[in-house]
Amino acid sequence: MANSKLQAIWNHPAGPKTIHFWAPTFKWGLTIANILDSSKPPEDLSYAQQSVLACSGLIWARYSTLIKPKNWNLVSVNLGMSLTALFQLSRKIQHDSSAKNQQASAEEE
Repeated sequence: MANSKLQAIWNHPAGPKTIHFWAPTFKWGLTIANILDSSKPPEDLSYAQQSVLACSGLIWARYSTLIKPKNWNLVSVNLGMSLTALFQLSRKIQHDSSAKNQQASAEEE
């Protein structure tokens, strides 16, 4: 039984014998890099980079639900990329707004 399931995965149109498997698998590197960037200070993050990653992830996640064969690895990597970018954007926005508030209160004193 396990052998037939493994064989079905191996022979799937988006399985390990095709580029449809390997391209999204290597794209996980972008998501992992973004997760590792969580240890970076928020001031080092880029609005442009994180916005592009978030938008690109959402667009390609939608596209990957429309193509045949369905490639759930591609859907998940793009959603993961988008979610990590949105998280980084929220960190940057929160940091910048708190810095502005601190600056405004310092000027009032």
